[in-house]
Amino acid sequence: MMQKLKKWARMLKRDGVTLWFACKDPRTPWMAKALAALVVAYALSPIDPIPDFIPILGLLDELIVLPGLIWLAIRLIPETVLEASRARADAWMFEKGSKPRTAWGLIVVVLVWGTFIALATLMMQ
Repeated sequence: MMQKLKKWARMLKRDGVTLWFACKDPRTPWMAKALAALVVAYALSPIDPIPDFIPILGLLDELIVLPGLIWLAIRLIPETVLEASRARADAWMFEKGSKPRTAWGLIVVVLVWGTFIALATLMMQ
């Protein structure tokens, strides 16, 4: 059971990097590119969008939301682009040993949390 979970986690990590490369490919349709960019910003952010210390929600994003978004984005990418992007992702993971980090992910997370806090503050007044 643990081996299956570890394999699934490695595939998920690789597919996050796959989407990173697919975003850069001009053959990727704009809709798939937009969703992939959002998923990449979410997955490769140096900080966790929903911190794990928040009961239940902190783990749900990593167990349900992120895998679901990755699955959907991958379904929108043409097979030829997906194969090339996966090959590049495998090479990256082999060479670097980790997923890339993106400043855009940090910016997106900070903007989302800032907006959430601002709206919550306005609603409490």
